[in-house]
Amino acid sequence: MSTKRDYYEVLNVDRNATKEEIKSKYRKLALQYHPDRNKSSDAEEKFKEISEAYAVLSDDDKRKKYDTYGHVGSEEVFRGSESNFDEIFRDIGFGGIKDIFEQLFGGGFSARNRGDPFGFGFNFGRSKRGEDTVIDLSLTLEDVVTGKKEMIEVPSLEKCSECNGSGCYPGTKRKKCMTCNGLGQTKRVFNENRFSTFVTVETCRTCRGMGEIIEKPCKNCKASGNVPARKKIQVEIPPGVEDGMTLQLSGRGISYENGVPGDLFIRIHIKPHQTFERLEDGHLLYTLKLKYTELVLGTEIIIPTLHGGEKLKIPAGSPADSIFNLRGKGIPVHSRRSRGDQIVKIKLDIPTKLSERQKWLIKELDDTKNT
Repeated sequence: MSTKRDYYEVLNVDRNATKEEIKSKYRKLALQYHPDRNKSSDAEEKFKEISEAYAVLSDDDKRKKYDTYGHVGSEEVFRGSESNFDEIFRDIGFGGIKDIFEQLFGGGFSARNRGDPFGFGFNFGRSKRGEDTVIDLSLTLEDVVTGKKEMIEVPSLEKCSECNGSGCYPGTKRKKCMTCNGLGQTKRVFNENRFSTFVTVETCRTCRGMGEIIEKPCKNCKASGNVPARKKIQVEIPPGVEDGMTLQLSGRGISYENGVPGDLFIRIHIKPHQTFERLEDGHLLYTLKLKYTELVLGTEIIIPTLHGGEKLKIPAGSPADSIFNLRGKGIPVHSRRSRGDQIVKIKLDIPTKLSERQKWLIKELDDTKNT
């Protein structure tokens, strides 16, 4: 038995609803659940469900059969209903039925209607998603502050020069797959009873959905039609990226002919810096060595930052482990409109070589302090 919901219930119309009422209801629901407008997780399935219901109830013959026998096999649902959808989709700015159903059900529309279980011209099973590519990229802290545009070399595929992309040995051609009769899919029809028919469609295992077979493959590309290559692309790294982070660039991976490109993944590696240590939340640590006299008497000094020099005043009598904060002189925080601080940590610079006079002065200072 079918587990599908009642089509009238799906569209929320009465069983005696007119074609205009059904059309009006579907238009409203299509606007509500169209995946480009509705980003909820179940929007796509809802849209498919209401479209199937409308395909049947908007057609007099299909509606009559449905009212008499109930749900029919998937093969009959959309057949011949293209015009009913086209008018609605174009009126509400979604493009034609071909655009929408190619997006939702995958594949492309073929003029020859090959491999089309619904009668719409869908060409299932022929497009192959490309491979994802992973690239390692090293950056400096300066790059992290400003972001960076970088030309990188990535693996790609190019048309085989030996077979001109056909995958066939030079002088030979592809032949129609006899298993699926060139459709790319095989169908199995199950008759549960005289009122209920189920159809299953799967990719042809012989030709793997291509509808054609290669009897004598090209030796250069091994029947793939493509050979490995390299190409240069420019990528833009945003400010604030962190070491070990992976950036995903959709559609920038390897692409097969007529297929959806894979994605490019960029793994970020931050080089150690000679001057600064990176902390959490965009903060930087800078260690400043000062002489004893500078701590005792106080001083002003220009501190290096990743944004240029910054004047810092050291008050007289500052302890050797003092901490100063340069607000906003750190690194941008990725995905947040904020920047960390540069923390300046004071470290006493103790001399290792002293003249006799210097030693005497230090002892004199110590004796004065103890009196």
